[in-house]
Amino acid sequence: MLLAALIATFTAMAHLSCIVLGPECYRAQMAPQSIVESSVNGTLLAPLGTVVVSLLFMLCSIYSLSRAKIIRPLPLTNLAIVILAAICVIRGLLAFQLKVRHPELVGVPELISSFIWFISGLLFWFGHRLSPSISE
Repeated sequence: MLLAALIATFTAMAHLSCIVLGPECYRAQMAPQSIVESSVNGTLLAPLGTVVVSLLFMLCSIYSLSRAKIIRPLPLTNLAIVILAAICVIRGLLAFQLKVRHPELVGVPELISSFIWFISGLLFWFGHRLSPSISE
């Protein structure tokens, strides 16, 4: 659970760095073109979207820390961790199946990102299964 929390926190921080570093950072992190254009044009879509996504990653981290009993239990922690695990594993597998069907659409950076998603999902799942249960 701690490693999953660290990955989620690092991901949130990496996303937030785009606000400071600008359009090239968004491009490097494979942001959608509309987000990159927003950053270039100085509109609010890029920074607000980045903050929302970063908050979601931090929520993952907080639930992971809650499940590890490092912070107090949060409501529906067990359910949240199972849902996070499923989302991460599915997201992690999407690029690999797309690579098989349409290899020209998926490069090495996308495969690495998907692999990290997949590993994170496994960490959430095994952390949940191996940790003592939290009564909710």
